[in-house]
Amino acid sequence: MSENIISGWPVLDAAHEALRTVVRDLSDQDLGRPTPCSEWNVAQVLQHAAGDQLAYASFITGEPGPDYDPFAPSGRLDGSPMGFLEPSVSACAAAWATVDRDAGSVAVPVPPGSLKPETGAGAAALDAAVHAWDIAVAIGRPSPLTSELARPLMDVAKQIVEPLRQYGAYAAAIEHSGGDDVAALLRYLGRDPAWTP
Repeated sequence: MSENIISGWPVLDAAHEALRTVVRDLSDQDLGRPTPCSEWNVAQVLQHAAGDQLAYASFITGEPGPDYDPFAPSGRLDGSPMGFLEPSVSACAAAWATVDRDAGSVAVPVPPGSLKPETGAGAAALDAAVHAWDIAVAIGRPSPLTSELARPLMDVAKQIVEPLRQYGAYAAAIEHSGGDDVAALLRYLGRDPAWTP
């Protein structure tokens, strides 16, 4: 784990570190590369991922969320990729650090609008981790999405993804058997584990 702000929720901290790891390596040439999100390049996926993490923070703290639509990212980043990402990830981690694990629910920016704390932290983690994978495969780097991370994220995905598919947040699941936990998660989220640019 880095010296960055952590949430104290292990799955979320691992997902944030996965996202940071791939974004640290981005060059200017990488930003225009295609991604598994067929409509978006690397810069747009990064902008979307950062916006989503800030939205999770905003729902907990009541502070402002992203000043752009994360589902219509322009691909124009202010500053370096890490300079763009880190404030959102740190805000998300700091917000989740305040959440009581025994609370009945916590506000989240996904249907139904509130979840049990563990599931909510997992939802934020799912978003960060899958976009870390998107960026890594787009730039030809090893996937930061491990089986150890994919297993708890699959549990969360099965609780939250179906309502999100109707909004285009996730594609239809890809039917296929076999493969490891990472491949199973990616297919459930409508991604081809063998995708290449």
